[in-house]
Amino acid sequence: MKKVSVMCFHDELCLVFNALMTALSLLREGAKVTLFFGSRGINAVHREKYMALTCLPDAPPEVGQMIMKRMDELDLPLLEDMFVMLIAEGATVLACPLNLSVFGMAERDLVDGVKVADPAKYYKEVVIPADMNLTF
Repeated sequence: MKKVSVMCFHDELCLVFNALMTALSLLREGAKVTLFFGSRGINAVHREKYMALTCLPDAPPEVGQMIMKRMDELDLPLLEDMFVMLIAEGATVLACPLNLSVFGMAERDLVDGVKVADPAKYYKEVVIPADMNLTF
């Protein structure tokens, strides 16, 4: 079984969506998948903030809105649904404890099923032995 680490350090919806879809696809192909959210990516696993993520927030508003509209028209899964699928299908989803503190969050603020990482254990047991390390 291939081991895959997916790290997400952004809170831009398109990147978070791609990280989750990639992780879900790899999981369904038989890989053991661990997702790690750090830096601004910590907002993607906050039970309220993830709903406010947008695509291309640095672009003119109409560009981001157009992308969001197209994603909706394509009937793509919602982030909430992807988290449920990932966790139900066996992925491990972790949040960086340092970034929880930096962004003023607590474990109770996390999406259901997301765990606070032990960074030393994560790097030693997940990142170093992984067959693939993907960063978004």
